[in-house]
Amino acid sequence: MPRFYTYLMSSLPSLQFGQKPPFSFERFLALCSEFIPEPDSAVLRKLDLSYNPENFGKEILKKIILFETCLRNEIARIRAGKRRIDASRYIRKEAVADLTLAHTLVSISRNTHPLETEKALDKLRWDFLEALSFGHYFDFEALLIYAYKLLILEKWEKIDSADKKTLLAEVLNRR
Repeated sequence: MPRFYTYLMSSLPSLQFGQKPPFSFERFLALCSEFIPEPDSAVLRKLDLSYNPENFGKEILKKIILFETCLRNEIARIRAGKRRIDASRYIRKEAVADLTLAHTLVSISRNTHPLETEKALDKLRWDFLEALSFGHYFDFEALLIYAYKLLILEKWEKIDSADKKTLLAEVLNRR
C-alpha cells in the first residue's frame, strides 16, 4: 500500500488544547488504517498516555518518552522535597534534569486544585508536542504527534463529561 500521509494529514481537522476532540481515537485509527501501511498502523494502535518505552522504535517516540520521563522525574523531585524524603529511588536515570522544566513544574505544583494541576501538566505536554512537530507536516511523525494530541483531548473529554456527583459519592463511600 502506498503511503498517503499527505492526503491523510491534510484531511484531518486541526486540534486545539482544551477543545472537544473531533472524533474518538478509535475512529482515528480506522481512518489511518485506510491510508497507511500496516506496520505504521500497528505503532499507532500501541499508543496510549502511559508512554511505555518498550512499545516503540521510532526516534520521535523516543523523544516523547524522554520528555515524559524528565517530566515525571521533576514531579518526583518536587513531591519528595515537600515530604522531605530522598527522591533518588523514584528517579529514572535515563533522563537528565531540565532546569526550565523544573522551574515550570514548581509553578504548576503550587496550584492547590489537583484537576487544574493535571490540566497544566497536559498543556505542558501539548506544548512539547507542538515544538516537536516543527518540520513534520505530512509524514508519519506528524501523524504520531497528532495521535498523542488526540489522546490528550480524549482524556479531558472523559473527565469533563464524567458525572462528578456520582464519582464523589463513590469516593466518599469507600472510606
